[in-house]
Amino acid sequence: MKKRIMVVDDSRVMEYQICEMLEGSDFEVAAYCCNGDEAIARYEEVQPDIVTMDIIMPGIDGLEAAQVIAEAHPDARIIMISSLAYDDTIHEAENIGAKLFLYKPIDRAMLLDALEQAMQD
Repeated sequence: MKKRIMVVDDSRVMEYQICEMLEGSDFEVAAYCCNGDEAIARYEEVQPDIVTMDIIMPGIDGLEAAQVIAEAHPDARIIMISSLAYDDTIHEAENIGAKLFLYKPIDRAMLLDALEQAMQD
């Protein structure tokens, strides 16, 4: 059975890229959310194995959404994916409980490696 991913990113292009990268893997996109509010609202319904979370989005940003999800679901596996590469942002993501931080643009090997690592924790 494939592991279920919830992609949270305000760019549909990112969802399509992740779907393509996951072809032939043990992972599949189970849901796409275009902002943090939607991710928080749908997490329980989707019950993903892993969440990929962008940071800069309209409304609630990815860091705040990740914090809300992690507080309600301490076992949530969240991977931050962003072009923001500031040390304080990475530190904040780690404090929230994000498993990993990937820098855009991502490639297939990077994504699959991160997903496997997140499943190990």
